[in-house]
Amino acid sequence: VQLQASGGGLVQAGESLRLSCEGFGDTFGEYVVGWFRKAPGKQRTYAARIGRSNSIVYYSDSVKGRFTISRDNAKNTVYLQMNSLKPEDTAVYYCAAGRFPLRTGVREYEYDYWGQGTQVTVSS
Repeated sequence: VQLQASGGGLVQAGESLRLSCEGFGDTFGEYVVGWFRKAPGKQRTYAARIGRSNSIVYYSDSVKGRFTISRDNAKNTVYLQMNSLKPEDTAVYYCAAGRFPLRTGVREYEYDYWGQGTQVTVSS
């Protein structure tokens, strides 16, 4: 599976962005997909993940209530809708895919495939 992340950009605090992660491979729908982010000078951290359908999703405390993860398996795409963006959301956002129980999925090593990252910059 190859992943391509897109949709990043420069926005002001309080605005919204929607990131997309397109998967290339006929088994994309079988994978758990997660979003991670790496802020300048910090380690990459987990943000959200979604199971093989839209029914089960999880979020980190830092994005819960503001971000929504969803997927369209017919389009082989997972989305991250980001609302009420804050300057501290500034980071490179990566999508990743793996096969593991959905109750896990917050560690990078659990994911087998990674996209190239897309830059999100939120100005104050």
